[in-house]
Amino acid sequence: MSTVTTPADRVTTAPSAPPRRLDWRLRFAALSLIWGFSFLLIKVGTEGYAPFQVTLGRLVFGTAVLAAAMAVRRERLPRGARTWGHLVVAAFLLNALPFSLFAYAELTIPSTLAGICNATSPLWGMALSLVALSEDRPTRVRVAGLGLGFLGVLTVLGAWQGFHGLDATGTALALLASLSYPIGWIYVRRTLAGTGHSHLSMTGAQLLLATVQLAVVTPLFTTLPTRVSVVPLLAIAALGALGTGLAVLLQYGLVAEVGPTTAQMVTYFIPVIATAAGVALLGEALAWSTPVGAVIVLTGAALTQVRPKPRKVAQS
Repeated sequence: MSTVTTPADRVTTAPSAPPRRLDWRLRFAALSLIWGFSFLLIKVGTEGYAPFQVTLGRLVFGTAVLAAAMAVRRERLPRGARTWGHLVVAAFLLNALPFSLFAYAELTIPSTLAGICNATSPLWGMALSLVALSEDRPTRVRVAGLGLGFLGVLTVLGAWQGFHGLDATGTALALLASLSYPIGWIYVRRTLAGTGHSHLSMTGAQLLLATVQLAVVTPLFTTLPTRVSVVPLLAIAALGALGTGLAVLLQYGLVAEVGPTTAQMVTYFIPVIATAAGVALLGEALAWSTPVGAVIVLTGAALTQVRPKPRKVAQS
């Protein structure tokens, strides 16, 4: 559910990690829970509001949290027309588009399936990076992980049953949302590397621009709700403040302390938590193929992240 880039993407040379307060393992667990429950919160939010309204509310609350963090740390928004132009695209690919797609997807598919579709993001990223990033070279292990991961997707979807009982549109939207993230990451690595701005400043601007994008689009496709649904509204507020705002701050702290590789392992816990939350709290049905396929997806995704060991230079 990552919505921003990390130091591994070389967006900036000035890290802005929050002060260390809790052991990183506790913050890692908190981030896993927050992002895992995000899919449940999306489902609850769409029970009272249109998908675009859910996304707009999410971005408003998330941007407010980052704005408060920037004010406390006396951070300023980045400058430069070129930087803001690229941030417009990044905001669309990493926030406005995937958030909206997941919200629309969960109108017709369970939150458990949406969470598992999100786990395919590393698979899409590996496939795209082989084409778009010259530094990413294919290895047998990574290619095998890619194939295994997509086999897991077919298992989750019940391909041998002809995808019986599956909403094709909702599933496609969720998969497109997971595809949008690596496209956005690659774009950011190609255009915003080495800007000199802090992560907090860049992401604050990114979320602000995504909020503006949704503020323009939402009135064109939705009407004002006839009544205020309290529980869905609270779910949207939690989704934005915790699942977007606080999660970003936790992610930056983890990356700064333990490195991007360890921090990004949170991806493998998200579908587990999303599935458990959907089944336990929403009463969503769970076929055997869902957890089995999820395990295969996560195994394949993990293999795609294996980097070849650097060759030792022989000393004469």
